[in-house]
Amino acid sequence: MIVGLCTVELHFPDSQSLKSKRKILVSLKTRLQNRFNISVAEIDENHLWQKSILGIASVANETTRVNQTLDHVLNEIRANPSLELLRSQIEVL
Repeated sequence: MIVGLCTVELHFPDSQSLKSKRKILVSLKTRLQNRFNISVAEIDENHLWQKSILGIASVANETTRVNQTLDHVLNEIRANPSLELLRSQIEVL
């Protein structure tokens, strides 16, 4: 079993409140979970209204599949016009 962990730091330039940030995050997390069959959680900066850190986990039987899935997830996040990807880190266990 191969586990891939991805940490992403996001910036929400148009967010004016925690409520607007959460609306964007819930939509993003649901879309990623449904499309890529991954686990997603906000792991830090949840009190800030323009910043968030997400933890993303993927499990597969091959390292290449885990890397491919997490790369697709990052591309999907980058394509979202409501947020900006500041930093990402992938770790394979």
